[in-house]
Amino acid sequence: MRYSKSLARSGLTVAAAAALPLALAGPAAPGPGVSVSTTGSTVSVTTTACAQLNGSWGTASLLAADQSNFSQGRQVALAGSASGQSAAWSDVGSGTHTVIVMCSNGTTAGTQSVIVSPSDPPAAPPSVTASPSPSLGVMGGIGGSSTDCGTVTLVAGGALVGTGLAATAWYLRRRNRPNRL
Repeated sequence: MRYSKSLARSGLTVAAAAALPLALAGPAAPGPGVSVSTTGSTVSVTTTACAQLNGSWGTASLLAADQSNFSQGRQVALAGSASGQSAAWSDVGSGTHTVIVMCSNGTTAGTQSVIVSPSDPPAAPPSVTASPSPSLGVMGGIGGSSTDCGTVTLVAGGALVGTGLAATAWYLRRRNRPNRL
């Protein structure tokens, strides 16, 4: 019984530790004009809330689960125009991340959490490889598509042909003379 209480306490501690970064990051709802999306291991954010000041739209920061403020995250400058600004991060590890967008005038455009799923290696599509075209046209005849004419192949083929001929001759001989071997 003593162990089950400590396991229950450990489970509550782990749950609290997992929820702490989300609570520190702020609300999970998107801010005004902030939209975060993920494709594989790439996270991108778009916003229309920032205005250009001294040639800069602002900065976006991607925080991992163990990071709690803007300066700890991976920061990227916003790019775009007056109709919309965006930033993107590639090679993002799986887990819950928080995106914070700070405009160049110092205001926060918005905060949003995003979950990046662990990516399986992409399945290679079935490859269709065309065989090289023959240099002398089509190779016709018996075994025309075979190009491996090594010693072992020739000996094995010769043995099969020889065995077939011997078996045919023996069968025909027995057929003509039923009482003899």
